[in-house]
Amino acid sequence: MKFSRQDIFTISNGISLLRLLLVIPLWLLLDYYDLQSVRYITFALCLFAAATDILDGFLARKFNQITEVGKIIDPLADKAAMAVVVIKLFLIGEINLFFFLTIIIRDILIFFGGLFVAKILGTVLSSNKLGKITVLFIGMVVLLVLLGIDKNSLIFNLFYYSSIILMFTSFFAYVYRAIEFIKKKRNESV
Repeated sequence: MKFSRQDIFTISNGISLLRLLLVIPLWLLLDYYDLQSVRYITFALCLFAAATDILDGFLARKFNQITEVGKIIDPLADKAAMAVVVIKLFLIGEINLFFFLTIIIRDILIFFGGLFVAKILGTVLSSNKLGKITVLFIGMVVLLVLLGIDKNSLIFNLFYYSSIILMFTSFFAYVYRAIEFIKKKRNESV
């Protein structure tokens, strides 16, 4: 895959890059997790990251700037920001090992699987709605942790268990979708 300057330098890709750069302050801030003000600042940065994710997708569609680069950098920025927060929350004991490993292993498999599929298809598969809903639920768990919501509360458990179900469901949906696209590509070349 070759990328032109026009594919790289778009407003939406710039916003995705900004979101990717947020990993630095997020990582540094969570070193001071014990301070309530830091948790609120981190919470606000997470909301800002979510807003930029919505904005870059909206702008890419509005200005017809959906590019192969954007299909890579947008989910990479999402996964990097989420990974940094999840890793730090795990290291300080705010999320358990199962939740941590489920997120990290799923994202690694999807990322490298996506690269494999892109090599076969010659194009990057864009994210789907189920994947976006899954990230929303994982994000809600993270935000609830940052706000200090009781982990035994109904609202926390609703998002926690729903996110786990969604992680497995969306992973298998990604695998199924990739297989279908590969089959279609192979049938077209026959």
